[in-house]
Amino acid sequence: MSKKDNKQKDLADQVEEVLDTAIDDIEDSKGESEDGEKEEGLQEQVQKEKDKFLRLFAEFENYKKRTSKERIELFKTAGQEVLQSMIPVLDDFDRAWKEIEKSEDENLVTGVKLIHNKLKETLNSKGLSEMKIEVGDTFNADAHEAITQIPAPSEDLKGKIVDVIEKGYQLGDKIIRFPKVVTGQ
Repeated sequence: MSKKDNKQKDLADQVEEVLDTAIDDIEDSKGESEDGEKEEGLQEQVQKEKDKFLRLFAEFENYKKRTSKERIELFKTAGQEVLQSMIPVLDDFDRAWKEIEKSEDENLVTGVKLIHNKLKETLNSKGLSEMKIEVGDTFNADAHEAITQIPAPSEDLKGKIVDVIEKGYQLGDKIIRFPKVVTGQ
């Protein structure tokens, strides 16, 4: 039995125990309800048991929501390792594509272009997306990895990206490979 099933069973047992205790107390006091003080005490006890029940029920609902959210997050990033291992292959393919584009053979260029597009589309369908970074974008340490700094070729490139060495990729909203950039100083 999984931890989730055990926790659900424990919570259900606690709820049942609280209700059984409250019912037993009420049944025990039916014959003695003529005494007003005992009746008030029992009503307070019933209120306490109701409060316990509501808190336990709320805790159980929060647990269900939390596990559901964790499960959805797990499904979103389940293929992360596979996609991360495919990124270097995609990089090699991009470099090869640049050389193949120079070829005189039209059939070769067309065939490789189709394969290249199919690979990119397949990875995109699994949630992998290339981060769009261009020369002149502002450097952001949270989203970019600076490899080096060089003197800025112009004033407007100071503190900005001068060159993109390696593309960055995201899986959904999570960055799985930071883009490697050169910044101007």
